[in-house]
Parts: sequence; structure tokens; C-alpha cells
Amino acid sequence: MAHEQLTQSQRYHLYRMVITDLKQYQMADILGVHPCTISKELKLNSGKRGNYLKNAHYLTLARRKDKVKPRITPTLWARVEYWLRQDFSPEQVSDWLEEREDIYISHEWIYQYIKKDKYNGGTLHSHLRGKPSHRKKYGSTWHKNVLGERLTIAERPEFINQREHYGDWEVDTMIGRQGGAVLVTLVERKSKLCRIGLAINKTAEAVKEMMLKLLSPLSSFVHTLTYDNGPEFAKHREIDEDLKSQAYFARPYCSGDRGLNENTNGLIRQYLPKRSSFDEVTQEKLDFIMHRLNNRPRKTLNVKTPNEVFYKGTNIAFNS
Repeated sequence: MAHEQLTQSQRYHLYRMVITDLKQYQMADILGVHPCTISKELKLNSGKRGNYLKNAHYLTLARRKDKVKPRITPTLWARVEYWLRQDFSPEQVSDWLEEREDIYISHEWIYQYIKKDKYNGGTLHSHLRGKPSHRKKYGSTWHKNVLGERLTIAERPEFINQREHYGDWEVDTMIGRQGGAVLVTLVERKSKLCRIGLAINKTAEAVKEMMLKLLSPLSSFVHTLTYDNGPEFAKHREIDEDLKSQAYFARPYCSGDRGLNENTNGLIRQYLPKRSSFDEVTQEKLDFIMHRLNNRPRKTLNVKTPNEVFYKGTNIAFNS
């Protein structure tokens, strides 16, 4: 039987099954694949100690990327360079090749090629009549260079949407007056348990440190973290390494992808109104807010409180 490629969701399930010591044939039966697929997957994506890695999907994508052959060959790029040195603009080169030779190369690709050539000491940029404009592309991945490679919420396993198990968190920051300290807010999707901390500023390092401080005591029930696309979450890979979690990112400008988190932020605003400064907020004040929110009965929890649902469901010792 041909080797099947596991999906990201299947790899997440496989990781959970490996730590419960199921047999490989049992894992294959649950995932609906051939046992050879499980065997090969464990062989390829296990660490030095032989344990199956939680970031197996990242490893697979990286190997796949290394095997991809470039769509535009060096010979074709040499043709592009020839026309650029004839003082054709990137748009003219693109149109010329498409019209005369039925070859399509985006002018944006050509601009990127010129930029790379300049970085390497080349002279192609000297043939441009003007500098290419740099526009912020709204609704796109304009934070990509800051946030690095990341998984989107579309790649998050579907079962997480059902809120059937503990350990899936939504993450956000709240600002007071411009600059200064910011609140880091986290909400567990199944129980609605919230954790709130104060980062000294909105830098990625400060936000990372506060997230680890808030979640480390609950690390056995931190499986996924869903963020918005703010640059303050640029350390998401380091957070995943510490907590053994998996990061996902909401679609740009789609606050509904983290609706529970947005709703919780609204509840926090009852105690910390907009335009108020967070610089003077004490930990005692934050503990008071968390106590109020986590001990408030919720209709969606069958009139139970987030504390009741989370700590009874996970058997973690409650520490107010």
C-alpha cells in the first residue's frame, strides 16, 4: 500500500496517542491509515530520544519545502536580466515575455529578484527609472517578516472548534493610554477560564515573559494558542518550545476568530475602562478582576463558573 501523508490534524491526534502508549496498529485504525504510514511517520518525526515530536508538522513542511524545485529556472532569469539591462521596466519585461513568448513572470517577482540582486552587490537596480513603491498591504500577511512562518486558524484542527477538551487558549493584549504597560489576556476555550497579567511594555520579549508566567503553572493543559497578528507575538515559537504547545494565528482583521477572547476583554473593561493607564495597575487589582470573572456563573457553562469547570475537569489543584 502506498505511503499516505498525514494531515496536520492527524499528527496532532497521533501525538496525543503516542504519549498514551497505544500500539501502532491501534493508532493506524483510529486515524484510518495503513500501519506502515504510522511507522514511517514516527521514524521521520521523532527526536534524538525517540519520542514523537509535537512540531512534527513543521518538520514535514520544512522537508517538503527543501524538495520543491524553482518554477523559474536560472536560464529564464538570465533572459529577464537581459531585458532589464536594456532598461525595460519590470512591468515591460513581464508583458514582453507573456506577449511574445507565452511566458508569465509577475512584475512583483522581478522586483523581488532585483532587490535580492542589489543585496548581493548586483547592479540591476541601477536600470530602474524610479524606486518601487512600498505599500502596506491591508488584509495580507504584512507581519510575516516579524512573526515568521506560522500556521493560520484555517489549519487548526476542526475538533478544537467543538471545545471538547481542555487546553486550547486564545491570546490577546490590551493597551491603556498610548505606550507604557499592556495587559496580556488569555482565555481557555472550553471552560472560559481567564488569566491576566501586566507586561511592562508591548515588546515581543515582555509579552512572552508574561505569557510564560501565566501559563507555566497550567502547562499540562496548554495545547494550542490562537493569536491575532500583532508583532508583540513574534516570540510564538519560543513560547511553543517552552510550553510544548502549537501556535495558530487568526485571519487579519477578523476578531471573530477569537470571539471568546474579545468578549473577555470587554468584561475586563468594566474594571479598567478605555483610555485609563495601566502603569499604576497592581497585581492585587488584576487578581481581583480574575477572581470576579472566573467565579461568575455562565449560562453557557450550565450556570457553573470557569473555575469549577476547569479545575474539576483537569484535576489541577486550585490556587486562587
